[in-house]
Amino acid sequence: MRLIAILAFLAAGWIAWTSWGPGLRLPVPAPPTLPVPVPPPTVPVPLPRPPSITLPKSAPQITSPVERILIEKAARRMTIFQRDGNPRVMTIALGFAPTGDKVRQGDGKTPEGVFKVDRLNDQSKFHLSLGLNYPRPQDRKRAKAAGVDPGGDIMIHGQPNQVPEGYRVKGDWTAGCIAVTNAEVAEIFAHAKIGTEVEIRP
Repeated sequence: MRLIAILAFLAAGWIAWTSWGPGLRLPVPAPPTLPVPVPPPTVPVPLPRPPSITLPKSAPQITSPVERILIEKAARRMTIFQRDGNPRVMTIALGFAPTGDKVRQGDGKTPEGVFKVDRLNDQSKFHLSLGLNYPRPQDRKRAKAAGVDPGGDIMIHGQPNQVPEGYRVKGDWTAGCIAVTNAEVAEIFAHAKIGTEVEIRP
């Protein structure tokens, strides 16, 4: 009887093992939860403000010696820098084909570069004129290489003498010169001198 009881116990254990033993699994611990990185708060960085630039107001008239003249062809603008006071700004007319540098006689272009006033003419066919030293040596050399005449008689002048006083010819009408009103050229004529620098930009 004792042997039978032991065998029954072992049989019961075997049955229990085959039924549940292989399916038993020890609990596997979950992987640790890592903290999610939190980006630092965004701090707005103020952009530097551009410096405030105040352009000088145009002088109503030239009242002191002219030291330099700047001509900007695309803007049709001439700025006269005088010794005392703000610059004087004038609207200009150019040659009848103003785009580009002057290459030859009759092309209707106003030359570009740095020039000097080399003559003052109060007997001009326009109302006063200030001649520029075009063609310069480099202009002559370029024209010679191209086999053309560089042209000349480039001036800052007023309106044609044959038009009524106070009338202003419309558009770009000169042969390559820079034209202003009669009153404006009289201001320049009275205060500029031979040797005054004239820069002409595209």
